[in-house]
Amino acid sequence: MSQEFVLGLAREALSVMLLVAAPVLLLSLLVGLAVSIFQAATHIQEPTMTFVPKIVAVFTGLLIFGPWMLNLIVSFAGTLIGSMSQVIR
Repeated sequence: MSQEFVLGLAREALSVMLLVAAPVLLLSLLVGLAVSIFQAATHIQEPTMTFVPKIVAVFTGLLIFGPWMLNLIVSFAGTLIGSMSQVIR
């Protein structure tokens, strides 16, 4: 097992992690920004008002992007299991 192989595997794992997390995090960020703008415009400073829209956005994002995320994780796991002979050496 060479240093290049380990670095390539780590790079691929990080890119898969970022791709899987990005849609849900971006949805949460956009909803939080919209709620913050709404709160600033209406002078409503209720801290619990941001939680419900964010939770709904995250669950909706998981429903929409879930199959794609699962496909990425399964394909990465398949390549990892397929390269197990290189890891063991």
